[in-house]
Amino acid sequence: MTRAVRFHEHGGPEVLRLEDVEVGEPGQGELLIRVDAIGLNRAEVLFRDGNYIEPVRKFPARLGTEAAGVVEAVGANVTGFEVGQPVSVLPAFSMNDYGVYAERALVPASAVVHRPDELDAVGGAAVWMPYLTAYGALVEVGGMRAGDTVVLTAASSSVGLAAIQIAHRVGAVPLATTRTNAKKDALLKAGAADVIVTDEEDVAARVLDLTGGRGAEFVFDAIAGPGVVDLAKAVAPDGTLFLYGALSGEPTPYPGFELGMPALNMRTYTVTQETTADPERLRRAVAFVSSGLRTGAFRPLIDRTFPLDDIAEAHRYMEAGTQVGKIVVTVDH
Repeated sequence: MTRAVRFHEHGGPEVLRLEDVEVGEPGQGELLIRVDAIGLNRAEVLFRDGNYIEPVRKFPARLGTEAAGVVEAVGANVTGFEVGQPVSVLPAFSMNDYGVYAERALVPASAVVHRPDELDAVGGAAVWMPYLTAYGALVEVGGMRAGDTVVLTAASSSVGLAAIQIAHRVGAVPLATTRTNAKKDALLKAGAADVIVTDEEDVAARVLDLTGGRGAEFVFDAIAGPGVVDLAKAVAPDGTLFLYGALSGEPTPYPGFELGMPALNMRTYTVTQETTADPERLRRAVAFVSSGLRTGAFRPLIDRTFPLDDIAEAHRYMEAGTQVGKIVVTVDH
């Protein structure tokens, strides 16, 4: 038996329950992991309250796709892993099939990587979702390169902060947006070339000014909704507006016709469909992120940690949106 977080109905953080469940032995292609730290992501909040892109198939349901720990058992036909090795679990599976909000968890071996020496368990649970998401969209799909400009909404999120570091890694210029001045200094300290305060400034006008009228080759947007019209005005000709989240919760128009049919590429992006599900893309992404960690170019920023017993409070904190960086849950054994 192991303690695991489950929920028996959709709702707020109060529906989360820490329960004793049977974990079982790893089957073919699986590993049993002792979980030491869990990376929290917005997808888990949406899955819990019934607003995720994938519905819950049955209750009680599990949560979590990102964690760090140690291999406890190796299933049939799994190579490259041994008991006792420190590893990280990547977001490469459905929460309808597996969940890592637990003291011990079964996971597919294809979603596990060896944890770099540079990372402890907390760092190992904080890296992969943010960096794979930003790398997969901007570098792998978008082809971001030296001299490009990328505008980042929700820039104080773990993905936004990872995107700032990735932009610097390839020689691009990251421009962060934030609603108020509260996080401006933190974003500048994190490496943003400039910060646009959206409650006080015209985003498109500022981006055009900062780029000499050219516009940004990329906008990496976690908010969606009607604000994409203003963001689209900031995109350079033939540039791309990526939508990787929908924090606004509002309908999202296609702004091309409203803006006179500019040469605008606008597309959605999900890391689990376009990066971690593709073995070759995932191989390149892991190599890119691992290289950045070894050289010190990538440094995951941890906002706060919570013990597993306080998982509901950790979800409340994430929903408040005041964090700068990653929220991690630690597991005592």
